[in-house]
Amino acid sequence: MNLRNQRRMAALILKCGTNRVWIDPNDVESLEDAITRADIRIAIHNGTIRRLPVTGQSRQRTRHRTGQRAKGRRRGPGSRKGGANARNPRKARWIRTIRPIRTVLRELRDAGRIDTRTYRAYYRQAKGGMFKGRVHLEQHLRGAGLLKEA
Repeated sequence: MNLRNQRRMAALILKCGTNRVWIDPNDVESLEDAITRADIRIAIHNGTIRRLPVTGQSRQRTRHRTGQRAKGRRRGPGSRKGGANARNPRKARWIRTIRPIRTVLRELRDAGRIDTRTYRAYYRQAKGGMFKGRVHLEQHLRGAGLLKEA
């Protein structure tokens, strides 16, 4: 039983693809005689032919993978693309370093623990990348004897 023509006409009437046309397997004999669009419309009205719902794309695998990544899995060297600076850019690293240093310098100056001249000198040194972090800066200030006790 070749119902290709009926399926094609039904797809045109139902405004969907041929794969979404469902034909009742029990009423195949009655559909063999349906050769006009009017016959197909009647079959659709009777429920012998129906349009199937659009099949979605399951997100389950993606959700599982995302959950695993949140736990720190699937992040090894084999999963990485790009160099070290692609994942952790130089600029972002610099921003994370320089902001706390400048904040400490500002606080020390405003509290009167260092004078403006020292502040400017150390600000420039910080900009030059002399200090690794806040602790390193404070060690340097203490070692130079420039830090007044509040």
